[in-house]
Amino acid sequence: MTDMEFEKQIRILANGMEYPRTPNIAGDVTRRLRSSIRPRFISRKLAWSLTIILVLFSSLMLIPPARAAILEFIQIGIVRIFPQPATPTIEAVTTATPQSIPTPASAPGSDSQLLFPFLDNIAGETKLANAQLAAPYPILLPTYPPELGQPNHVYIQDANGVMTILVWVDPQQPELVTMSLHFIPTNSWAINKMGPVVIRETQVSGQRAIWAVGPYPMAMRDGNIEITRLIDGHVLIWADGNITYRLETGLSLEEAVKVAESLQPIP
Repeated sequence: MTDMEFEKQIRILANGMEYPRTPNIAGDVTRRLRSSIRPRFISRKLAWSLTIILVLFSSLMLIPPARAAILEFIQIGIVRIFPQPATPTIEAVTTATPQSIPTPASAPGSDSQLLFPFLDNIAGETKLANAQLAAPYPILLPTYPPELGQPNHVYIQDANGVMTILVWVDPQQPELVTMSLHFIPTNSWAINKMGPVVIRETQVSGQRAIWAVGPYPMAMRDGNIEITRLIDGHVLIWADGNITYRLETGLSLEEAVKVAESLQPIP
């Protein structure tokens, strides 16, 4: 028998055999997909719980103080501050090993309160010209009051970005700080650790600002980070572009705003 004759016999036999029905695979798969996407209803207990939560939240929104606490926050540059109904008195604390912080000594008729030796412990002291070269942003100096002049101390610190601190001291009592100005860049950890108590809102050059009190972090020469402050006064916080400014002073709010609005590039 040749190959062609053998193939012909196989075809004849195959045509006489009975085959089972082809299963409806597509139909079975379609039915399973439809059953898997049917909506599932939540239990009655869960539905009651969600309803109670919604009612409680709605009731809170009817109470003005609670509504303010839920909805109100202050955005200054990259700083989001939730107002606190706390007494604006903050004790200086340290995030490192507990150690003594110099006790402030007030000058007559002044709110400046920091002993000069404490400034020697702050890390990163440099010259103003060197700070301008190190900072990726322009360092601005206040031109008000006219007799202020250049800062007596300048510090550059790495705080997830270059943070600049300018410090002025009392010319008659150089052991006392009269004003400090911080330039804090975006995403700096110094922003996250700064929790001022807001006294009131104001404006600097038409931009939203806050008048507050509270400490802030600074790197020290011994490697520690201290939450402290240079002046026992108030702080004006505002932003311009990617820089958040923190002006700490014993001046009044009106005078502090004048200082903030007088900032000019270094001549």
